[in-house]
Amino acid sequence: MTNARQRNERLQQALKDASLTYDGLAADVRAISAEAGDPLRTNRSGVMQWVKGRPPSPVTAGYIAEALSRRLGRQLRPADLGFDAPDMEQPHSRLGLAVGLDPVDTLRRIGEADIHRRKFLTAAAYSVAAAALPLGTEQAVDYAQRARTAHTGRAGQAEIDAVRDMTNLFTAVDERHGGQHGRSAVVQYLRTDVAALCEAQFATESEHKQAMSAAAAVAYLCGWKAYDASEHGLAQRYYLQALALTREAGDRLHEAWILRILAHNGMDIRRPEHTLALADSALALVKNRVNPATEALFSVTRARALAVARRGPEAASQIRAAQDLAMAGQVEALPEWAARWGSPLATVSSHTAKTFRALGDHANAERHYGASARGRVQNEQRRISALTMAAQGREQAAQGHLEEACGTWSKSLTSFSGVRSDRAAKEVRAIRRHLRIFHGRGVRAASVLDEQAHAWQKAYAAN
Repeated sequence: MTNARQRNERLQQALKDASLTYDGLAADVRAISAEAGDPLRTNRSGVMQWVKGRPPSPVTAGYIAEALSRRLGRQLRPADLGFDAPDMEQPHSRLGLAVGLDPVDTLRRIGEADIHRRKFLTAAAYSVAAAALPLGTEQAVDYAQRARTAHTGRAGQAEIDAVRDMTNLFTAVDERHGGQHGRSAVVQYLRTDVAALCEAQFATESEHKQAMSAAAAVAYLCGWKAYDASEHGLAQRYYLQALALTREAGDRLHEAWILRILAHNGMDIRRPEHTLALADSALALVKNRVNPATEALFSVTRARALAVARRGPEAASQIRAAQDLAMAGQVEALPEWAARWGSPLATVSSHTAKTFRALGDHANAERHYGASARGRVQNEQRRISALTMAAQGREQAAQGHLEEACGTWSKSLTSFSGVRSDRAAKEVRAIRRHLRIFHGRGVRAASVLDEQAHAWQKAYAAN
């Protein structure tokens, strides 16, 4: 037991093992507490007091344990560091940051915390270390024992088809109205009906594998909704468990689809440390094994990752390959897990634009964002259409085409009507920041457009 008279040798040893100074631990604790929405002002003096034996509060002990867990690469509890505090949940519990545990049980626990908006998970930080997990040595994990011992009944093709139909329905709502519409319903469906399906008994191994793949699609959608809410640590956890389910299903192509979203997720939030390796792995799994339209979606992901890695000539070559594949492909041949997300041509155009943006080529980025927006079904894919037009306006502004940018942003704001999405809210804030600059330059359309953007923000805040 640690008290004011007894030096905390466990904490001191952990600091030594992590090669961390008192100032370093204080900085980590401040960062982690801020991530959790509970900013602390911890300093070197405070850390010194903990080492001398004065215990922190139970919440702060959790932050300390999380900080040292990240530094040392293993999970630590407050008690492991000599703190006489309850073994409470870590503020950023590593729940879900693995692909070797039972993904169904893990998803049920993630879903429970998500439904109840538990801050330790909803405010969890994106983990760069966990982003590399799919790149490690793969292990074939057999969860057949789960089905034999924990099953809740029998299931078959009809139940699998029902999950697929529900996934299509939820995805359509997401694309049209934004990720926050129906979010709790999707998570609840995952942790109840979908989890029960995975634990059922099936007449054939083929049906069991289909069930795992169908469940992975629902977990992917939950991750996408978390991403759309800017809850990136939570999104990452859903994606990793979706990956585990595809591996249990033995579905290498669906597995590649999850690796692809993990790569894009890292690039989108500017944590690209493992994104090229993820994109390479995804493309290797599908190359010459799927139709050209599907392969194009993976090829353009690699192009973007190359651009982010500042390998411009290779990125340009990869873009051409992706465009050739997209033009040669047939949309009706897409696998179900890819077909849910719209036209491959529009998707390739969007990510081509992002690739050119990473290369600093605003003219080509603008052109491809425009092609992507035109390739969308505006009413059915309202959110992505609006986001794409917002990005197109940004590229027009970067070239000094201010009046043109205002016109594009006006269309974007109209499409954002009724969309519930944190990404949409961020785009509207960014538009207003640009408009303040435009107004100072005498752009006539800026004031009117700013009023339109402000009205959207008020309506969004009221819902």
